[in-house]
Amino acid sequence: MTPLTATETLPTADFFDYESQLSAAEQRKLRELREFLAAEIAPYAGEWWNKAEFPAHILPKLAALELSTPAQRGYSHLFAGLVIAEMTRVDTSIATFFLVHHDLFVEALYEFGSQDQRDRLLDDASSLRTTGAFALTEPDHGSDVAGGMETAARLVPGGADDGGDCWVLNGAKRWIGNGTFCDYMLVWARDEADGAIRGFIVDARLPGVSRTRIENKIALRTVQNADIRFDNVRIPEADRLAGINGFEDTNALLRGSRIMVAWQAVGQQLAAFDVARQYAVERSQFGRPLAKFQLIQQQLVSMLGNAVASAGMMVRIAQLQDQGAADMARVALAKSYTSARMRETVAMGRSILGGNGIVTDYRMAKIFADAEAIYTYEGSYEINTLIVGRAVTGVSAIV
Repeated sequence: MTPLTATETLPTADFFDYESQLSAAEQRKLRELREFLAAEIAPYAGEWWNKAEFPAHILPKLAALELSTPAQRGYSHLFAGLVIAEMTRVDTSIATFFLVHHDLFVEALYEFGSQDQRDRLLDDASSLRTTGAFALTEPDHGSDVAGGMETAARLVPGGADDGGDCWVLNGAKRWIGNGTFCDYMLVWARDEADGAIRGFIVDARLPGVSRTRIENKIALRTVQNADIRFDNVRIPEADRLAGINGFEDTNALLRGSRIMVAWQAVGQQLAAFDVARQYAVERSQFGRPLAKFQLIQQQLVSMLGNAVASAGMMVRIAQLQDQGAADMARVALAKSYTSARMRETVAMGRSILGGNGIVTDYRMAKIFADAEAIYTYEGSYEINTLIVGRAVTGVSAIV
């Protein structure tokens, strides 16, 4: 849908002006990101989505923004969240690529990599000369992967003549974003010797690694999700992620990525509000703009309220991150709440567009469909709800 001008002088979806809490430098950087998204992503995102194609050609331009792991660059947690929200506002798939690569793969190198691993991999990964994936979920294990993980790693002692110790990896992973084309993947496997969870930096070109794209998705079609199999893949000890000694060590990574997905739920609502309001102001029925109908105004205000409330919760999460107090229960509440409000918001937006809301020409159909992935990944709504329930009752309903 061609951008309209009728809404340019109206208040933005940031109705409570949360962005004013950013520093002047961060506000300038956010404007730079918006300009990039408007020029390089927005005009083409629908076509990429329809064709289920990933636009690898934009990666050098995306890297030039120098936004990889913003907190590692000295930006605030609020800015880092708003980066993901703004990307999602324009294209959820590009935002998902960004957070998988930077907030999971690159962040893992920062947090858990050895000095040698950081020296070898960080520069290229941060500048998107190489791309990474995060291989945790399995065909039969999603929410229960911590206890049910079947991918196995066996340590094979070696000598100086054959390169030293190595690990042999066998198993399968599913729903791995960037999995079809990534250069490296961070793979989680159970140590056959003691049952502990280990992390491995796996070169995707190694013998025994096979990758198959998951087809027929109704959401995040631009993201290249893969089924991955490991058949006696040999990994040098030097590529075992040095700082990981058990699944609990991953909590910081998973908590951080869950926060970013909650920010995606905010961005998805901003997108839905933008498109729905624009349509309501321009579209006429019964001789007057849709925006003059009371029910349409009620829906738009409800959408805005959901978006503002969700953003406010995430602003507070960013403050808690600054204080080191964003524990998993608080993050789980944020993810479950924002994704539930998102589902309501995109449904109202789709309704406002009527029949035009089910074709991607008008953006809303894509926004509506992509919301379903956000609702489920990085902890489904139900699992995050039960995490909070355990925290507030002291009783677990999961196991």
